[in-house]
Amino acid sequence: MDPHLLRTFVAVAECGSFSAAADRLGYTQSAVSQHIAALEHDLGTTLLRRRPVAPTPPGERLLDHAGAILLRLDAARADVHRAIGEPPGTLTIAASPLAAGGGRLAEALTAVRRNSPGTAVSLTVDGREAVTHGVAAGEFQLGLIDGVAAPTDPLRLSDLGSLRTTAVAHEDLVVALSTNHPLARRRRVDLHDLVDARWIDAPDTAAALPDLRAATETDGIRAAFNYAGTDLRALLALIAAGHGLAVLPASAATSVSGIAVVPLGAPRLVHRTELLHGHLDGSRAAELVTALTAPANRRTD
Repeated sequence: MDPHLLRTFVAVAECGSFSAAADRLGYTQSAVSQHIAALEHDLGTTLLRRRPVAPTPPGERLLDHAGAILLRLDAARADVHRAIGEPPGTLTIAASPLAAGGGRLAEALTAVRRNSPGTAVSLTVDGREAVTHGVAAGEFQLGLIDGVAAPTDPLRLSDLGSLRTTAVAHEDLVVALSTNHPLARRRRVDLHDLVDARWIDAPDTAAALPDLRAATETDGIRAAFNYAGTDLRALLALIAAGHGLAVLPASAATSVSGIAVVPLGAPRLVHRTELLHGHLDGSRAAELVTALTAPANRRTD
């Protein structure tokens, strides 16, 4: 199966249009049509209905595999490039919003630039999945990601190929809710007590609800409000206004007007930050790992 044809198929399926896919990929519409026809001929079945443009049942099956296939191909290319060596004088990093905050990353970058004067640093803040995929595909040399886990467990991540993770820090979790919430004056609250609460689903700026459901072994934790952004201040404003609650690292919700923070009790979970990387052959990448994992930069319980 030609990966170029597979990329075209994914673009058409996502765009719902041959012409829109051609614009995205920089091809002519005729070339896109030829790619789809060639892929359908290779697999011996129709993958896309034409009017309206939508995947057929076999096309849906192929889509289930396509993302992982293309990511692994990109990851293989990126790993080869890592073996060649990092671009001189550059360091490209992506970080999820909570992993980028708190000053830890800024201090570590200061150490890197002090040890390697003239280093050009590029920092992108994006959602956790985008960071993970970006590092795997070679768009970034390093990624800093966060999430919730049991104290001795690593973060649960998708297939990373040759990528590795290094633990950076962990800290206690709190439930952030409006000061008017009935539980705002509690000294501690267990997650099981919040199964039927009004939750804000903010997958990139708070504990992901699927992780909380897994921790409670229940499907009762459901979103009443969805926030798809990466701005922590916007999430805190929603919580303060009473739209729902969220689980956050303790440092993210302190001293915010209208927000009450209640320590999270059982089950025992922590907010964990990890660095996502390749083989760390590059000097600046290795320097950043050292700076991030230095004792002065680690928060422990």
